[in-house]
Amino acid sequence: MPTDDEVVETASTAAEDVVFSRYDVSAVEDLDVTVTFEDGVLDVDVYVNAPDSRQDEAQVADDAALAARAAVDDLFEE
Repeated sequence: MPTDDEVVETASTAAEDVVFSRYDVSAVEDLDVTVTFEDGVLDVDVYVNAPDSRQDEAQVADDAALAARAAVDDLFEE
């Protein structure tokens, strides 16, 4: 059983990986990944500000949050 810290770290890393797979680091003016895991409930919130990019920031944020949840699911399946 993974610890709460492992869950949060796994989710955060997965979300950041998705964001930086879509954007160059220099294109991201602001990135906020907030992950909590309390009482077995995972909450992931991702905010991306990359104003000079052609990517839809909201879609990238949603994709990053979904990837974070999937990574945690995988962690529990190990």
